[in-house]
Amino acid sequence: MVTLAAKNLNFEDVQHLLGFHESGEMGVFSDYLDLESISDFEQTELTEICTNFRRYLLSGRVSEGQIKFLALAPLMNLTGYYNQEIELLLEENIQRIDILESDTSITGRYDILAVKKSGVPNLTKLWVLIVEAKRAGIEPFTGIPQLLTYAHESLQSQSSVWGLATNGLHFQFIRICAGESPNYQLFPSLSLIESEPSIQVFKVLKAICKS
Repeated sequence: MVTLAAKNLNFEDVQHLLGFHESGEMGVFSDYLDLESISDFEQTELTEICTNFRRYLLSGRVSEGQIKFLALAPLMNLTGYYNQEIELLLEENIQRIDILESDTSITGRYDILAVKKSGVPNLTKLWVLIVEAKRAGIEPFTGIPQLLTYAHESLQSQSSVWGLATNGLHFQFIRICAGESPNYQLFPSLSLIESEPSIQVFKVLKAICKS
Protein backbone atom coordinates (compact mmCIF):
# COMPACT_ATOMS: atom_id res chain seq x y z
CA MET A 1 0.00 0.00 0.00
CA VAL A 2 1.31 3.45 -0.98
CA THR A 3 1.35 6.09 1.79
CA LEU A 4 0.95 9.75 0.79
CA ALA A 5 1.48 12.87 2.90
CA ALA A 6 -1.52 15.21 2.84
CA LYS A 7 0.75 18.25 2.41
CA ASN A 8 1.91 16.90 -0.96
CA LEU A 9 -1.56 16.42 -2.48
CA ASN A 10 -2.93 18.67 -5.22
CA PHE A 11 -6.48 19.33 -6.41
CA GLU A 12 -6.45 16.41 -8.86
CA ASP A 13 -5.34 14.10 -6.04
CA VAL A 14 -8.18 15.02 -3.67
CA GLN A 15 -10.67 14.72 -6.50
CA HIS A 16 -9.40 11.30 -7.57
CA LEU A 17 -8.72 9.81 -4.12
CA LEU A 18 -11.41 11.44 -1.95
CA GLY A 19 -14.05 12.44 -4.49
CA PHE A 20 -13.94 16.19 -3.75
CA HIS A 21 -15.02 18.69 -6.38
CA GLU A 22 -15.48 22.45 -6.38
CA SER A 23 -19.06 23.70 -6.39
CA GLY A 24 -19.69 26.43 -8.92
CA GLU A 25 -19.76 30.09 -7.96
CA MET A 26 -17.79 31.98 -5.34
CA GLY A 27 -19.51 31.77 -1.96
CA VAL A 28 -21.21 34.62 -0.09
CA PHE A 29 -20.64 34.54 3.68
CA SER A 30 -24.05 35.98 4.56
CA ASP A 31 -25.76 33.05 2.82
CA TYR A 32 -24.50 30.72 5.58
CA LEU A 33 -23.52 32.88 8.55
CA ASP A 34 -25.09 35.54 10.74
CA LEU A 35 -22.48 38.30 10.54
CA GLU A 36 -22.80 40.62 13.53
CA SER A 37 -21.58 44.21 13.75
CA ILE A 38 -18.22 44.79 15.39
CA SER A 39 -18.19 46.69 18.71
CA ASP A 40 -15.86 49.59 19.54
CA PHE A 41 -13.89 47.36 21.93
CA GLU A 42 -13.56 44.60 19.33
CA GLN A 43 -12.47 47.12 16.70
CA THR A 44 -9.74 48.46 18.98
CA GLU A 45 -8.46 44.95 19.73
CA LEU A 46 -8.61 43.96 16.06
CA THR A 47 -6.67 47.06 15.02
CA GLU A 48 -3.93 46.19 17.51
CA ILE A 49 -3.70 42.62 16.15
CA CYS A 50 -3.45 43.91 12.57
CA THR A 51 -0.86 46.54 13.48
CA ASN A 52 1.35 44.04 15.31
CA PHE A 53 1.24 41.53 12.48
CA ARG A 54 1.89 44.19 9.83
CA ARG A 55 5.02 45.30 11.70
CA TYR A 56 6.48 41.79 11.54
CA LEU A 57 5.34 41.29 7.95
CA LEU A 58 7.16 44.42 6.79
CA SER A 59 10.39 43.16 8.33
CA GLY A 60 10.43 40.20 5.93
CA ARG A 61 9.73 36.51 6.42
CA VAL A 62 7.06 35.55 8.98
CA SER A 63 7.39 32.06 10.46
CA GLU A 64 4.54 29.66 11.11
CA GLY A 65 5.01 30.15 14.85
CA GLN A 66 4.77 33.93 14.51
CA ILE A 67 1.59 33.61 12.44
CA LYS A 68 0.02 31.52 15.20
CA PHE A 69 1.19 33.79 18.01
CA LEU A 70 0.65 37.21 16.42
CA ALA A 71 -2.44 36.66 14.26
CA LEU A 72 -4.40 33.45 14.81
CA ALA A 73 -4.22 33.08 18.60
CA PRO A 74 -5.40 36.64 19.40
CA LEU A 75 -8.01 36.53 16.62
CA MET A 76 -9.47 33.25 17.85
CA ASN A 77 -9.48 34.55 21.41
CA LEU A 78 -11.25 37.75 20.37
CA THR A 79 -13.87 35.85 18.34
CA GLY A 80 -14.83 33.40 21.09
CA TYR A 81 -12.85 30.21 20.47
CA TYR A 82 -11.38 30.23 23.95
CA ASN A 83 -14.77 29.85 25.63
CA GLN A 84 -15.70 26.72 27.57
CA GLU A 85 -17.94 25.29 24.81
CA ILE A 86 -15.06 25.03 22.31
CA GLU A 87 -12.06 22.73 22.52
CA LEU A 88 -9.00 23.65 20.47
CA LEU A 89 -6.79 20.77 19.33
CA LEU A 90 -3.32 21.77 18.14
CA GLU A 91 -0.82 20.09 15.81
CA GLU A 92 -2.17 16.55 15.99
CA ASN A 93 -2.05 13.74 13.45
CA ILE A 94 -5.20 13.07 11.45
CA GLN A 95 -6.66 9.60 11.50
CA ARG A 96 -5.04 7.56 8.72
CA ILE A 97 -7.21 7.53 5.59
CA ASP A 98 -7.14 4.18 3.78
CA ILE A 99 -8.44 4.10 0.21
CA LEU A 100 -8.72 0.43 -0.67
CA GLU A 101 -9.71 0.95 -4.30
CA SER A 102 -6.36 2.56 -5.09
CA ASP A 103 -4.31 0.77 -2.43
CA THR A 104 -3.38 4.12 -0.92
CA SER A 105 -3.19 5.61 2.57
CA ILE A 106 -3.02 9.31 3.45
CA THR A 107 -1.42 10.71 6.58
CA GLY A 108 -0.98 14.26 7.84
CA ARG A 109 -0.82 16.67 10.72
CA TYR A 110 -3.22 19.61 11.07
CA ASP A 111 -2.48 22.92 12.78
CA ILE A 112 -5.67 23.82 14.67
CA LEU A 113 -9.06 22.13 15.04
CA ALA A 114 -11.99 23.75 16.84
CA VAL A 115 -14.50 21.24 18.24
CA LYS A 116 -17.76 21.97 20.05
CA LYS A 117 -17.82 20.23 23.45
CA SER A 118 -21.48 20.68 24.38
CA GLY A 119 -24.70 20.22 22.44
CA VAL A 120 -23.88 18.04 19.46
CA PRO A 121 -21.02 15.69 20.48
CA ASN A 122 -17.74 16.09 18.57
CA LEU A 123 -19.16 18.66 16.16
CA THR A 124 -16.25 20.15 14.24
CA LYS A 125 -16.62 23.86 13.61
CA LEU A 126 -13.38 24.83 11.94
CA TRP A 127 -10.22 23.27 10.51
CA VAL A 128 -7.25 25.67 10.25
CA LEU A 129 -4.18 25.21 8.06
CA ILE A 130 -1.29 27.65 8.37
CA VAL A 131 0.72 28.27 5.22
CA GLU A 132 4.03 29.81 6.22
CA ALA A 133 4.38 33.38 4.99
CA LYS A 134 7.64 34.03 3.15
CA ARG A 135 9.17 37.09 1.55
CA ALA A 136 8.15 35.96 -1.94
CA GLY A 137 4.66 35.14 -0.68
CA ILE A 138 2.76 31.87 -0.70
CA GLU A 139 -0.98 32.09 -1.22
CA PRO A 140 -3.20 30.08 1.18
CA PHE A 141 -5.02 28.72 -1.89
CA THR A 142 -2.13 26.30 -2.37
CA GLY A 143 -2.98 24.63 0.94
CA ILE A 144 -6.62 23.87 0.17
CA PRO A 145 -6.05 20.25 -1.01
CA GLN A 146 -4.29 19.56 2.29
CA LEU A 147 -7.13 21.23 4.21
CA LEU A 148 -9.76 19.19 2.35
CA THR A 149 -7.92 16.00 3.27
CA TYR A 150 -7.90 16.93 6.96
CA ALA A 151 -11.61 17.77 6.93
CA HIS A 152 -12.55 14.52 5.16
CA GLU A 153 -12.98 12.64 8.44
CA SER A 154 -15.42 15.21 9.85
CA LEU A 155 -17.80 14.67 6.95
CA GLN A 156 -18.44 11.11 8.12
CA SER A 157 -20.47 12.47 11.05
CA GLN A 158 -21.74 15.91 9.95
CA SER A 159 -23.10 17.48 6.81
CA SER A 160 -20.66 20.36 6.49
CA VAL A 161 -17.58 21.94 8.04
CA TRP A 162 -15.68 25.20 7.62
CA GLY A 163 -12.02 25.39 6.71
CA LEU A 164 -9.48 28.21 6.82
CA ALA A 165 -6.10 28.35 5.09
CA THR A 166 -4.01 31.38 6.01
CA ASN A 167 -0.50 32.77 5.83
CA GLY A 168 -1.43 35.40 8.40
CA LEU A 169 -1.81 38.06 5.74
CA HIS A 170 -4.45 36.44 3.53
CA PHE A 171 -7.38 34.38 4.87
CA GLN A 172 -9.01 31.85 2.52
CA PHE A 173 -12.23 30.36 3.91
CA ILE A 174 -13.92 27.32 2.37
CA ARG A 175 -17.14 25.49 3.19
CA ILE A 176 -16.89 21.73 2.77
CA CYS A 177 -20.02 19.61 2.36
CA ALA A 178 -20.61 15.87 2.63
CA GLY A 179 -22.52 13.75 0.18
CA GLU A 180 -22.08 10.97 -2.33
CA SER A 181 -19.77 13.39 -4.13
CA PRO A 182 -18.35 15.73 -1.43
CA ASN A 183 -17.79 19.30 -2.53
CA TYR A 184 -16.22 22.54 -1.37
CA GLN A 185 -17.03 26.18 -2.00
CA LEU A 186 -14.45 28.96 -2.04
CA PHE A 187 -15.08 32.40 -0.57
CA PRO A 188 -13.32 35.69 -1.39
CA SER A 189 -9.79 35.92 0.01
CA LEU A 190 -9.50 38.49 2.82
CA SER A 191 -6.47 40.55 3.90
CA LEU A 192 -5.70 41.10 7.57
CA ILE A 193 -3.88 44.40 6.99
CA GLU A 194 -6.73 46.10 5.10
CA SER A 195 -9.44 47.74 7.20
CA GLU A 196 -12.70 46.37 5.77
CA PRO A 197 -11.40 42.89 4.88
CA SER A 198 -9.90 42.49 8.37
CA ILE A 199 -13.29 43.31 9.89
CA GLN A 200 -14.81 40.66 7.62
CA VAL A 201 -12.24 38.12 8.87
CA PHE A 202 -13.31 38.95 12.42
CA LYS A 203 -17.03 38.68 11.63
CA VAL A 204 -16.68 35.36 9.81
CA LEU A 205 -14.57 33.74 12.55
CA LYS A 206 -17.00 34.92 15.22
CA ALA A 207 -20.04 33.71 13.26
CA ILE A 208 -18.52 30.25 12.70
CA CYS A 209 -17.74 30.01 16.42
CA LYS A 210 -21.34 30.89 17.37
CA SER A 211 -23.01 28.75 14.70
